Amino acid sequence: MVKTNKLHVFNDPIYGFIGTPNELIFSLISHPYFQRLRRISQMGLSYLVYPGAHHTRFHHALGSMHLMTKAIQVLKLKNVEITEEEEKGLLCAILLHDIGHGPFSHALEGFVAKEISHEQISLRFMMELNQEFNGELDTAISIFKGDYPKSFLNQLVSSQLDMDRLDYLKRDSFYSGVTEGNINSERLISMLNVVDGDLMVEEKAIYAVEKFLMARRFMYWQVYLHKTGLVAEQLLVRIMQRARLLLSQGKNLPGSEPLLFFLKNNGTLNFDKQVLETFAKLDDIDILGALKSWQSDDDFVLSKLCGMLLERRLLHVKVKKRPIAQEKLKEKLDWIIKNHDLSVEEASNFVFEGEISNRAYSRDEAIQILKKNGKVSDVLKESDQLSLKALAKTVTKYYSCYPKKAV
Repeated sequence: MVKTNKLHVFNDPIYGFIGTPNELIFSLISHPYFQRLRRISQMGLSYLVYPGAHHTRFHHALGSMHLMTKAIQVLKLKNVEITEEEEKGLLCAILLHDIGHGPFSHALEGFVAKEISHEQISLRFMMELNQEFNGELDTAISIFKGDYPKSFLNQLVSSQLDMDRLDYLKRDSFYSGVTEGNINSERLISMLNVVDGDLMVEEKAIYAVEKFLMARRFMYWQVYLHKTGLVAEQLLVRIMQRARLLLSQGKNLPGSEPLLFFLKNNGTLNFDKQVLETFAKLDDIDILGALKSWQSDDDFVLSKLCGMLLERRLLHVKVKKRPIAQEKLKEKLDWIIKNHDLSVEEASNFVFEGEISNRAYSRDEAIQILKKNGKVSDVLKESDQLSLKALAKTVTKYYSCYPKKAV
């Protein structure tokens, strides 16, 4: 570990200047594992819908850490006990909470290894860094895993009103230009409190909480689950699946060493240190470089899909409340097979269906409201917004994708 007394200030378009509160944070930010987040898109392929959405996980991690410093200050002023070690743990945990994201973030979730999530990879990174930093991340890891004795510390990192969500809603709203997602994070943080070890919001901020939950709903349907971004991410998944199939059949495909490593392993890996080091070299650039090479490949499916994504010639997509009639989908599949001489399996890369769902609020992890009389209640009970209660229900929609010529 390189020791330095130098601290740094980042100029953030959302919050202004963000400082590095201590030397450990500065060293973590400077580490190659963390610097890789500069090359991981925060919103996947959403920039194909919202041109400004080119910010990265690096931005988001710093912003989340900044909000955590504010939350710690607020709680301390309200006589909530947070030790120096716990403060350090909180800042490290939130800074590193997304370090395990792969290329284009959620777009390729599960691509690297089928049964390991980005949260699990984040934990692997934190454990590796903990060895390198001589155990200084012990508390951060305990908080991140959710087994630290003080539950409100865990809730600040991962809950329905954590610093992660407070940052990404405000940040993604800013960069996408979708103003409905903008939230008053300062107001929410200033109203945080702790009762019986649990994090909650004071009653005065109930309208800010309502706005937060509604903003989350808007952002999911308007941005994160936007039909154009959805079909783009589905094409990217199918490109990787096709490349993996061709490689398994003995075809040589150009690509970076880390990308080819994960394509050839077929998604089943023991995520040991060597695999982690390889993953740490994988980012958006590997994927984009491969797409540019593969668009000239002699395999029709692979080249066509890559060209469609790079040139934004996407499939037509419909989103409805009910699944599309199977006979209609079969007609479009038959059209592809006939016009391009493809097998059913190959044609299924251009004609497919699926479903998306969203629940803006989960009763399992209730947002607690601290009332003026000292009693604690669920936000749904205290809110006079009928629409807010509907947010606790899971809404499912169905999509179908096919070439525009097959409409």
